[in-house]
Amino acid sequence: MASTEQHLRLTIAALMYATGEQQRDLGRGLRLSQAQVSRKQTGHASWSLTDLDRLSAHYGIPVPDLLCGVDHAVSKLAPQRRASVIGGTQTVLTP
Repeated sequence: MASTEQHLRLTIAALMYATGEQQRDLGRGLRLSQAQVSRKQTGHASWSLTDLDRLSAHYGIPVPDLLCGVDHAVSKLAPQRRASVIGGTQTVLTP
């Protein structure tokens, strides 16, 4: 059985794919470096509760929905956050 951490990494990867983001794009949105995102996504570092709050704000999805699985989280993405071509790219604007 996969751990919660593994499920979260899969969910984040799916959200990145659906929005057309790369690790550097997500890092900018979360105020992390691309290397930090990479370490978290490969399991060499853990996603923190603060990271979960930032992921929630970044994707516009409540934290509990981020933890309910890949399909559920991706279904909660606002249409304007989705890439026009799945697997395509999207420009991320940071506040």
